[in-house]
Amino acid sequence: MRTAYGVESVRAAERELMAQLPEGALMRRAAAGLAAACAGLLHRTYGARVVLLVGSGDNGGDALYAGARLARRGAGVTAVLLAPDRAHPGGLAAFRAAGGRTTGPDAAGTAVARADLVVDGIVGIGGTGGLRPDAEALVRRVEEAGVPVVAVDLPSGVDAGSGEARGAAVRAAATVTFGAYKPGLLVDPAAGHAGALRLVDIGLGPHLPERPELEALQHPDVAALLPRPSAESDKYRRGVVGLVAGSARYPGAAVLAVAGALHGGAGAVRYVGPAADDVVRRFPETLVSDAAPSKAGRVQAWVIGPGLGDGSGPRGALEDVLESDVPVLVDADGLRLLDPAAVRRREAPTLLTPHAGEAAALLGATREDVEAGRLRAVRELASRFGVTALLKGSTTLVATPDGADPVRVNPTGTPRLATAGTGDVLSGLIGSLLAAGLAPRDAAACGAYLHGLAGRLAPTPPSAGDVAAALPRAWSDVA
Repeated sequence: MRTAYGVESVRAAERELMAQLPEGALMRRAAAGLAAACAGLLHRTYGARVVLLVGSGDNGGDALYAGARLARRGAGVTAVLLAPDRAHPGGLAAFRAAGGRTTGPDAAGTAVARADLVVDGIVGIGGTGGLRPDAEALVRRVEEAGVPVVAVDLPSGVDAGSGEARGAAVRAAATVTFGAYKPGLLVDPAAGHAGALRLVDIGLGPHLPERPELEALQHPDVAALLPRPSAESDKYRRGVVGLVAGSARYPGAAVLAVAGALHGGAGAVRYVGPAADDVVRRFPETLVSDAAPSKAGRVQAWVIGPGLGDGSGPRGALEDVLESDVPVLVDADGLRLLDPAAVRRREAPTLLTPHAGEAAALLGATREDVEAGRLRAVRELASRFGVTALLKGSTTLVATPDGADPVRVNPTGTPRLATAGTGDVLSGLIGSLLAAGLAPRDAAACGAYLHGLAGRLAPTPPSAGDVAAALPRAWSDVA
């Protein structure tokens, strides 16, 4: 499992470790890892031209110590000092002793234009807001030159804790981070600035808190959570998921949600709605009903919303489902019809799965606000409604209502899933995992993980049906 820790947790761990080490040892550990990563990105170190963008803090010191190592290996290294009188003294001395050259931002044009690699050491994990004008101008010059950038700990200009980018920020080809991942490296929009991530172990592990702020499941984590039938299992013991979806206008939403549910580990899928003929024609194994959800038969979880439409019928169906004593997933049109008070009254778990636009409507915000602050938005959704919230998008996030659990970020997402109907497949898949007995947080995270893998495995360009059809292969790859 990949874990991420907040800025204060990392700083506290660094202080504890530095108290046990000789002065400067921790920075030299970080610099050694940074220099090795830079050397790996260069075709050759000897004769390579490297430019360091050096700010005033320890981040700049890491860059200078790494630059000294590269210079001793034969690279021509130039440090652009944005604040010469505040550059890290030990790092600057080591850099100059190794033969490194220094210059100011105004004279950096030639060095940047000839560089094979640029190292971004402008701002560290304590930075907030966008870059200052002099740094922004320098970064723009690097972008215009088309030189690949390696960020030190995180790209300058992004928020390490929230993943927000409030202004100009570096776009790195790779980010070398030290000791622990920071939340901003795993959450868009900041994650989109980070490029390939490399974690350098500097010994922080024993000093970090037991509970991270974020976690990202990997194959073994998902495999350990997925439901597996036993010798005594039958279709009812494995769980039955009920789906209330589709309408005369959107019958395909029902078909796609059922497709996702059939590949989610439950023993049976029970469909309630006006698209029964379309569903059975495509998936004859589905159990169908034209009764109200509460009269349709036993289920262990409900999914309601995809393609549901509006009006008294869908609203009544949602009220009926929310009065049940089993886990309920609400998506799509169900989110528009949602009564927050009815959700808060529920004793059984509720899972909301909005995209950014739907989340904005629920929170009374703008879509742009949600997309700019995805971590903040998913936490607020979970807390305000007392639910587990899955916020879909470029990085899908899962948060629990009391905030006691780390937010989960899905690492398998792909832009290929940005096509009509894939959200319906995801809802059915997660609902089936709920019915099979997974807790809402686990069902949401595992469903998003498998869904992302299926999006990568499906033919190019994929339709929602292709994604659903690829779910068995995704499941096999994980399990």
